[in-house]
Amino acid sequence: MNKIYPDAKAALEGLTFDGMTVMAGGFGLCGIPENLIVALRDSGAKDITAISNNAGVDDFGLGLLLQTRQIKKMVSSYVGENATFEKQYLNGELELEFNPQGTLAERIRAGGAGIPGFYTKTGVGTLIAEGKEHKDFNGETYIMETGLVADVSLVKAWKADKEGNLIYRKTARNFNPMMATAGKTCVVEVEEIVEIGELDPDNIHTAGIFVDRIIVGSHEKRIEKRTTRAA
Repeated sequence: MNKIYPDAKAALEGLTFDGMTVMAGGFGLCGIPENLIVALRDSGAKDITAISNNAGVDDFGLGLLLQTRQIKKMVSSYVGENATFEKQYLNGELELEFNPQGTLAERIRAGGAGIPGFYTKTGVGTLIAEGKEHKDFNGETYIMETGLVADVSLVKAWKADKEGNLIYRKTARNFNPMMATAGKTCVVEVEEIVEIGELDPDNIHTAGIFVDRIIVGSHEKRIEKRTTRAA
């Protein structure tokens, strides 16, 4: 089975539709599937539920889909760098499901593992807990969170072999490995594709069985917020 596609548009062909749920890897602008996000924008799909740690910035990453108003709902942990997001949310044009960051990560991991729900102490006694099942274990109160799955997961990795085995580079690993397991279809953009057997099995982070489609992309690798000091 050939998993390699010529470009992002081809890799998303037949996968996008109105009302779809998409997971997009990355933390800030680190490790985001930037080429696949552009292709998703260009597909014209609307009313998207986007599951991602954050919403990019105004003119990059998922911020591009906010500009075109293709995202109906965000399931996120942090959205503070996006003025477009802020405006749409405050105007009632965008739904938001906030999650503590660890809870979001575990919800995605659980979804990929086929676990429909789990209990956590995080959020007990806060707005996060409203409307959720509470249960006591050993004298402590926990709330139930549900696992997350997506129609398509968009993932950024460093290297892949032709079977789709993936290696991520340093902090670009972030949410990508768990999202790779939690999409009904997993589409990955990488910087390099190598022959089967060239990757050290001990260094593989995501097994190729989870990966359906792969592209090689060119990556801008922006810095979200540059902080410098005088020499």
